[in-house]
Amino acid sequence: MIRIGFLGPAGTFSQEAVRVYTKGAPEFIECAYTTVSDVILAVKSGEVDEGMIPVENSLEGAVNETLDIMSEEGEVLIKAEVIIPIRQHLLVKRGIQKHQISKVISHPQAIGQCRKFLKSFLSDANIGLVNSTSEAAKMVAESDGSIAAVGAAAAAGEYELDILQKDIQDRKNNYTRFIIVSLNAETQKTGNDKTSIVFSTEDKPGSLYRILDIFNLWDINMTRIESRPAKKQLGQYIFFIDIEGHIQDRDVSDALTMVKRKTSYYKYLGSYPVYKIEN
Repeated sequence: MIRIGFLGPAGTFSQEAVRVYTKGAPEFIECAYTTVSDVILAVKSGEVDEGMIPVENSLEGAVNETLDIMSEEGEVLIKAEVIIPIRQHLLVKRGIQKHQISKVISHPQAIGQCRKFLKSFLSDANIGLVNSTSEAAKMVAESDGSIAAVGAAAAAGEYELDILQKDIQDRKNNYTRFIIVSLNAETQKTGNDKTSIVFSTEDKPGSLYRILDIFNLWDINMTRIESRPAKKQLGQYIFFIDIEGHIQDRDVSDALTMVKRKTSYYKYLGSYPVYKIEN
């Protein structure tokens, strides 16, 4: 049996991504964890074989907690990705109406995805942040009814809540990309792959340009770049990059060898198939 950890509790989009990834195969056992860090630590310790964690959203951008952890945990690599559409709903305790709500809680990404709706529909409500959309739904179920949650329809069913408003995300083109991580993440190239790395540069003029120019010289397409504070001193950053191709491709391997030589810190995060979004 393959144990796969996800950001829980039951009813989160992370669990939905797990089920898309596993296609309901019986050999997978789902294990819920409270935080992204807990999922990663469970993979590192061998408590689970794989972990499903969110990495970016089409509306809100990068999940910073995931980026920070992946830059620090050397043993854990990416073996696959899953992209799912996100439909957010306003969840309330059974029978509760709009005027009874004084606070809305959810994961920071979910709140961000519904910012305009919340400002117009519940302008006087306080906003609270929790570890997951499903945790928010659970807290609503245990509350006196004055709290609402932003979350998935699955969470409403899991905790017997009403959906007061459907599809409250500010834009309909709302997708979240998840990565599947493991200690044994070596994958064979498929011909439609991407490779992820993280690095930092020397504190010299043009350092980042010289590294990015390597991909241009090898005619490799860079599909994503994100920066995060290096947490060493003000003004130092680490960079997350996705490029087209697999580490087994000669050009990719040669380019990354050059990148590694020109960086002050470098980590290969994995090569894996590009996920095809189903319409």
